[in-house]
Amino acid sequence: MCGIVGYIGKQNTSKILIDGLRELEYRGYDSAGIAILEDDKLDVFKAVGKIANLEAKIETSAYDTESSNFSIGIGHTRWATHGKPTELNAHPHLGEYSYVVHNGIIENYKELKDELINSGHKFVSQTDTEVIVHLFEYYFNKTNDAKKSFLDTIARLEGAYSILLITKSQPNRIFFMKHGSPLAIAHGNNKDEILFASSDAPLIGLASDVVYLEDGVSGYAIDGNIVFNQEVKWTTLPTSKQFAQKDGFRFFMEKEIYEQHDVVTDSMLGRIKDDEINFEELNESLCSGINEIKICACGTSYHAGLTASYLFERISKVRCSVEIASEFRYKEPLLKDDTLFIVISQSGETADTLEALKMAKKAGLKSIAVCNVDNSSMTRVADATVLTRAGIEKGVASTKAFSTQTVVLWMMALYFAKVNETIAKQELHEQLKVLREVPKSLIVEDKLHEKCRRLSKRYLHGHGFFFIGRDVFYPLALEGALKLKEISYLHAEGYPAGEMKHGPIALADPELFTIALMPQHCHYDKIKSNVEELSARDSTICAISPLEFELSDDFIKTKPTDHYMLEFFEMLVVLQLLSMEISVRLGNDVDMPRNLAKSVTVE
Repeated sequence: MCGIVGYIGKQNTSKILIDGLRELEYRGYDSAGIAILEDDKLDVFKAVGKIANLEAKIETSAYDTESSNFSIGIGHTRWATHGKPTELNAHPHLGEYSYVVHNGIIENYKELKDELINSGHKFVSQTDTEVIVHLFEYYFNKTNDAKKSFLDTIARLEGAYSILLITKSQPNRIFFMKHGSPLAIAHGNNKDEILFASSDAPLIGLASDVVYLEDGVSGYAIDGNIVFNQEVKWTTLPTSKQFAQKDGFRFFMEKEIYEQHDVVTDSMLGRIKDDEINFEELNESLCSGINEIKICACGTSYHAGLTASYLFERISKVRCSVEIASEFRYKEPLLKDDTLFIVISQSGETADTLEALKMAKKAGLKSIAVCNVDNSSMTRVADATVLTRAGIEKGVASTKAFSTQTVVLWMMALYFAKVNETIAKQELHEQLKVLREVPKSLIVEDKLHEKCRRLSKRYLHGHGFFFIGRDVFYPLALEGALKLKEISYLHAEGYPAGEMKHGPIALADPELFTIALMPQHCHYDKIKSNVEELSARDSTICAISPLEFELSDDFIKTKPTDHYMLEFFEMLVVLQLLSMEISVRLGNDVDMPRNLAKSVTVE
């Protein structure tokens, strides 16, 4: 999840681009860069790290930042997916006479890169993006037609992307394309000005009307005019920049709940193709000679790991245990060299998890880091890294981190099963079919959100919550309870449903709220019996299920599906929404709950 900006006009181009990137820095800050084309002169600046580093580099250069000549420019702030955060991998990427910035993932970049190298093109970066500019120049060298070359280029790309491209061959144009990644275009307040950005925050104050591009829209901007390949809809810009950063949502947490279906799609790009599962980050030797997988994590990541333990054993047929990192370090664990050690962390900097990884490395174990930040401490220590591609998560209470971690670990379970030949071809086909349906299960429907909002007013008191489930729905219950605790400050506990009668059911009374996860395709009859036991003791029951449950006091109906993991992800959304709406009713700060930090980098 990167951020891109573009500008055509007579104002201070570098300042407009830098200011725009600063508004998008929350989307990525591994590196940043701009390219400005003015009077056939091209100036390019790149820097690793935050926007301030790029700004300092421009200020100490000989570039005339106050120039008022007509110029065009593009800029980018990067969240690394392919290649380390270096200046070579920073955007804009260059060919011989063209530059490009790109947000998204080019799924077929390897095939295109090999083709272009065979045609004589030389690559300098490790990124997927660089193929775009070389492919454009490959076609332009044949046709001398920039518009046709751009169209030929985007026709070859697979994946998700929004693109801005400038070229000395057409020095007054910015070519653009939107497919799967956001892009907005606006006419500036001054005549002949045109602005581009990944969200509308950089445009506020500089324009009043905007087009939020739909997938498949491409074209070019020239001399204050924009040529689209199809009809578009203009709308009025919001006036609040923070509101714009949140894409119209009340809270970052709400925005991140809603964008889960997009980031999970990003997590799967290039890893699922036809009937194959592939991780270019992993070497098959990591799977060989392994008799056990040990997963280590904290908090929400621990719950994702616990979910994955069911999938690794069920699908990969390998023994899997899960450790809480803050305890693992002190139990003098037995670490054998036939164990694969997997750590999970949104930031890649969680102190306890990082120290556990170092212990495993010292003991000679093979290791994989599953995280969201390239070049984080864990990625430098582990033998291999699998990025979740969730983009920056600004809400302290993790939402899309959990969904992307769970999907990535599920895909890894399938990958290990394929490598170790423990899964039949038909079963792999069926699993991949279900995986492709996961993004749909994460789409938030208005009526579902409204139901959670209305029910939330009934759960503002009492002496606590039980979240109960079985199988993978047990770690989901743990995650649901954690979300409620984090942002509402109400006491909640997650339990395996079968453990109720081993002590916790003593707490059951009308002021104890039970949130029951009752999937149709995963031990429904057994959990139904457990919920009936709680109902008989007068616990207030909120059932979440596709099947009507007559003993529930409140009922949230989920869509019928044919697989329990699709139920899992839809119920995840329900738990997140319900927790958020309860917190809102209590008047709490949803995005910044008390006593918590986004990344726990101390013990």
